Amino acid sequence: MTTREEALEYALSFPDSYQDAPFHDDNWQLVRVKDSKKAFLWTYERNGYINLNVKVTPDTRDLMRMAYASVVPGWHQNREHWNTIILDGTVPDEVIKQMIAESYDCVTDSPTKRIYEAVKRIPKGCVATYGQVAAMAGDKKMARAVGNALHKNPDPEHIPCYRVVNSKGELAGAFAFGGETVQEDRLMADGIEVVNGKVDLNKYQMKDEVDDIWQ
Repeated sequence: MTTREEALEYALSFPDSYQDAPFHDDNWQLVRVKDSKKAFLWTYERNGYINLNVKVTPDTRDLMRMAYASVVPGWHQNREHWNTIILDGTVPDEVIKQMIAESYDCVTDSPTKRIYEAVKRIPKGCVATYGQVAAMAGDKKMARAVGNALHKNPDPEHIPCYRVVNSKGELAGAFAFGGETVQEDRLMADGIEVVNGKVDLNKYQMKDEVDDIWQ
């Protein structure tokens, strides 16, 4: 990958992305995310090469800089959070795409998104509590936010919010799932026994992922 067009085409393949030229200067072409309008790719020509600025995590920031001479601290941006990729042909295409994808993930990350991803990890035949989902999403204090996010679940078929119960194993109110017995019916279909609107957490609660790390 050595051209601006290749980089823009790849970045624009991500959901809800769009191209923008905010500085009234065609040399600066950005790709943003629609809802937040945050840019995850900056493209511009400098010193005879197309440069890409991408957002990075601390884990990969220095690794990429050490691995490739043409990956340097972000030019004209916060060097702690951005890297610049110089498209001189020395950085493999798959690495460039990986860094663009990581940048997209960085700017689209949100507590709600992390909550939905956590709920997707609850296996069939298990339940998790609101607090447990909050911890899986990175902040054990946002149990209330978990409830709010699940009530607005945009994709119930793939985000199984019915597998989330309170700290006593009790099911949510009927309004949350569109019917009085909907959550119970779906849990029963998963093989989970519900007695008087309650699940036995000792039997069905998902094992904490944190515990798995230390096994």
